[in-house]
Amino acid sequence: MALLLWLTACSEKPIESVEETKIGKINLVNLNYFADEKPLPDFKKYPAGKQRKQAFFKFIAPIIKSENERIATIREASLKVAELVLDGSATEHQTQWLVNVCQRYKIDCEAGVTKETIASLNRRINKLPASLAIAQAANESAWGTSRFAVQANNLYGQWCFSEGCGLAPNQRNEGAIHEVRKFDSPVASVRSYLLNLNRHPAYQGLRGIRADLIKQKQKVTGHALAAGLIQYSERKHEYVEELRQMIRFNKLSKYES
Repeated sequence: MALLLWLTACSEKPIESVEETKIGKINLVNLNYFADEKPLPDFKKYPAGKQRKQAFFKFIAPIIKSENERIATIREASLKVAELVLDGSATEHQTQWLVNVCQRYKIDCEAGVTKETIASLNRRINKLPASLAIAQAANESAWGTSRFAVQANNLYGQWCFSEGCGLAPNQRNEGAIHEVRKFDSPVASVRSYLLNLNRHPAYQGLRGIRADLIKQKQKVTGHALAAGLIQYSERKHEYVEELRQMIRFNKLSKYES
């Protein structure tokens, strides 16, 4: 693939299509499409404890499942298209879509696709255990009742760094500029969280644990991957253990596929 084509295709464009190729139909997912924009329920109307937890699980688990299925589709398509690019049989449409995927997952595709590119796609684009995603959402959003969850649809405490991008924390250190990012919907928050774990350098260890488990043909669990979240919170190991306790106590492993 010529370098010029890749550089001129660098802008991320929404594409949604099913195309016939020599390896069959490849579903090119529109990376910017949201099928479900359900609003966040008022979880405070449920008594704290079992009722609120069950309502939270009932709401968040299907979203996480759907987003994981979407990731699996992107993974399958990106690996197939990358192979087509390598052998020179990819269409321009497929090539542009793969460029968009590379940009979304912060993978260097500007000079074309190599075996190293495919290895990066394989390592970064993959599902994450629902038990972990549920536990973190519950932990970070106080079971969907926190100010940031209610006012910003932010279920995972994700930050942003441009003025007006979110809500300013009430107890922000002097000189700090971060805000808690505002999302259009809870689905957008879940998608951003999963993408964050799949591409941010801070969670390279988490992705390594996942890759090792897959290589060893072992189940990828939330308990195992929690070890890769040391950098997610200033509480470090205490935070990891708290997530593991939440997974165990609430029997969240039942949500793992």
